[in-house]
Amino acid sequence: MINTSALREKPTLTGKSVRLVPLAAEHTDAYFAASLDEEVRRLTGTHRRITYAQAREWCESRAGRTDRLDLAITASRDGRYLGELSVYAVAPENESAGYRIALSAIEFTGRGLGREATQLVLEYAFERIGLHRVWLYVYAFNMRAIAVYRSCGFSVEGRLRDSLLWEGRRHDALLMAVLRNGFRRT
Repeated sequence: MINTSALREKPTLTGKSVRLVPLAAEHTDAYFAASLDEEVRRLTGTHRRITYAQAREWCESRAGRTDRLDLAITASRDGRYLGELSVYAVAPENESAGYRIALSAIEFTGRGLGREATQLVLEYAFERIGLHRVWLYVYAFNMRAIAVYRSCGFSVEGRLRDSLLWEGRRHDALLMAVLRNGFRRT
């Protein structure tokens, strides 16, 4: 049974290196700056460019959404914005939801921050929201992210061939998912 109040609560989840806090207006500047980073855009397959006003509206509107969870990833030590993540497309009847994460700059990769954030949010998704399955899409060229997802228990379930056209080249996306009994916290 899905606990919908766990989506409305907008929790703060704290780990060793990261702290997940509700995405809010205070994150607008950093959220917008991340949307301009070309490597972040490539890894997420983001073609559309947002305006500052759109970034502000997005960040300000997250608290009012009761059907999804949008959290900023911040550094536990100093509160620096590191990225954001979402649990979205929640299907209560199937006890499943989608997941996405984006670190705000390449300088934050390779330090275990995405893994820790993913583990924190999966623990919340399975234990508090009551989900059975969490799925995501990742581009097949993003080997670092795929390794992180595998370490958390995600398995490849399918391939979306040629789903991204980036700078004249086509790339596959992988559908990955983790079930409650397959989640691994390291």
